[in-house]
Amino acid sequence: MIAAVRDSWYMAGRHLRNLMRQPVYIALTLFQPILYLVVFSQLFKRIAQIPGFTSTSYLVFLTPGIIILNALFGTAWSGMSMIEDVDRGVIDRFLQTPVKRVSLIAGRLTQMGVTLLIQSLILVGLALLMGAHFNGGVPGILLLFLSSVMLALPFAALSNGISLMSRQQETVMAAVNFIFLPLMFLSTVFMAPNLVPGWIRAISRYNPVNWAVEAGRAAVGPNPNWAIIGSRLLLLAGLSVLCILFATRAFKTYQRSV
Repeated sequence: MIAAVRDSWYMAGRHLRNLMRQPVYIALTLFQPILYLVVFSQLFKRIAQIPGFTSTSYLVFLTPGIIILNALFGTAWSGMSMIEDVDRGVIDRFLQTPVKRVSLIAGRLTQMGVTLLIQSLILVGLALLMGAHFNGGVPGILLLFLSSVMLALPFAALSNGISLMSRQQETVMAAVNFIFLPLMFLSTVFMAPNLVPGWIRAISRYNPVNWAVEAGRAAVGPNPNWAIIGSRLLLLAGLSVLCILFATRAFKTYQRSV
């Protein structure tokens, strides 16, 4: 256990140093979520006037969803850097050392988590400048950030596992579009649960994206529902464990194929 933590810390440092060399990456990957936040919050702001809508401000309603979407799509391409390391022979060299396989995944997830926290701070700051007010205060915003990271962990691990098994960028792109786009639209990111079709509402109960959205919105709301927050975060934690195990086992498949 101690060795795994030590190795993970080392690998996280490697990836964080790479991030520090190209900080523009954080800004470039924020373009789409910022566009969604600014345009959608203005384009659909009258939705909040629909009887039965769960918030008096569409901007406040939308912001947690955009932060969760940023986590989803920001980590969807996490496996691309794994393919680059495979092509450069970096992974082969690491596999010849005593480093724990789970640490090779954990280091990447740590770097991804730091990136997400920085991006989430920027998105919340932008929402506040646009007039949003989050009743949950700083604790609620921190729980929203935690929800985004907890969603990112399993999908980043899944992306890395698929990359190790396929070693083809085209396969990762196809898998991302096949898995992630339906998860986005079959959730309540853009619309209140009681206003979406019944079949979408039924599917969203089993959608990890919706778990994170529900936890995030409950955290920043005026009366945090701790049962929803706790249960959704536990579900995401369980999914994270399964996906990290999948990514770690993928190293064996990779080694058999070379």
